[in-house]
Amino acid sequence: MYAIRLHAFGPAENLQYETLPDPAPGPGQVRIAVAAAGVHLVDTMLRKGQTGPFPLPELPTIPGREVAGTVDRIGADVDPSHLGARVVAHLGAVPGGYAALAVTEVARLHEIPANLDSAEAVAMIGTGRTTSGILQFTELGPASVAMVTAAAGGIGTLLVQYAKNAGAMVIGLAGGPAKVDQVRRNGADLAVDYLRPDWPEQVRERIGDRGASVLFDSVGGEIARAALGLLGKGGQHLIYGWSGQTSDEQVRQSLSVDELAARGVTSHVVIGPPMLARAGGDLRVLEKRAMAEAAAGRLRPAVHRFPLAEAAAAHHALETRATTGKVVLIPQPNAPRVGLPSWPTHGTGNRPERGRAVD
Repeated sequence: MYAIRLHAFGPAENLQYETLPDPAPGPGQVRIAVAAAGVHLVDTMLRKGQTGPFPLPELPTIPGREVAGTVDRIGADVDPSHLGARVVAHLGAVPGGYAALAVTEVARLHEIPANLDSAEAVAMIGTGRTTSGILQFTELGPASVAMVTAAAGGIGTLLVQYAKNAGAMVIGLAGGPAKVDQVRRNGADLAVDYLRPDWPEQVRERIGDRGASVLFDSVGGEIARAALGLLGKGGQHLIYGWSGQTSDEQVRQSLSVDELAARGVTSHVVIGPPMLARAGGDLRVLEKRAMAEAAAGRLRPAVHRFPLAEAAAAHHALETRATTGKVVLIPQPNAPRVGLPSWPTHGTGNRPERGRAVD
């Protein structure tokens, strides 16, 4: 099979496109002929040798933990009815997604809804799962005003859709005209370019004195501080990513606690353990919610596709914020071996958003 392997921690160019033996499923496992594999910001951290929610892998390794495709082989003790099924799965702590074939436990499988293709299903099992986790911390309705930073990203796209479905007014922040247009097309009541210095005034003019009720923040830094000033009394600041910061503690330290307290504004980091605790310790609960929302047509992910052979370009694009939506790798039969192309082969043509956020 074709696969991407990492032999040494370092830059994106270290991701090598290789031919490897086909894996075989063991007892209780299935093999998936991969039609789409998700790329996560955590993948870029691990590639560079940085620890995160997962330990550093032993090298060489096949990165990636989100796959969708068709079950083409089953192991012992697996119901034969799984053969030929369209499925999506999060592989958990075991990588191996950047490949034409991937093996995982049958208990991790979800059936792909008929209205989703494989790339969209991968987006929902990863980005959709995280979105469902974030939404555990707030209630949205017709009286709500929701601000979403990085609103053209994978999670931002879904948050805008969810808030609109709940009847809320939605303010989407993005970097550059093309991304702002995408946020507007996604349904935001107001889409603003946070690279413009007057963007807070644009928001204030639209929402008036009441202020926003919730800020979904994956950017942090100066943009978050400006957005916090737009929250109304009793507003929520939900942090699930950061830019220009290296930890959630530094994000907290950048906020004026006294000022927030005087306005009754609360600020919480919701990614990681808090999200898992709200889900009863079971991330599969969030996966099921995400897939149900997609199956019902209430959430539709944005996807940025790259050929599997161009995983290095995909990593580079994600790290430089030159993507929109969830980054997904598509295996292609007999694809040639390639290196990192001249940038921006797969870019959106607009100025990348500053900083980084979780997908």
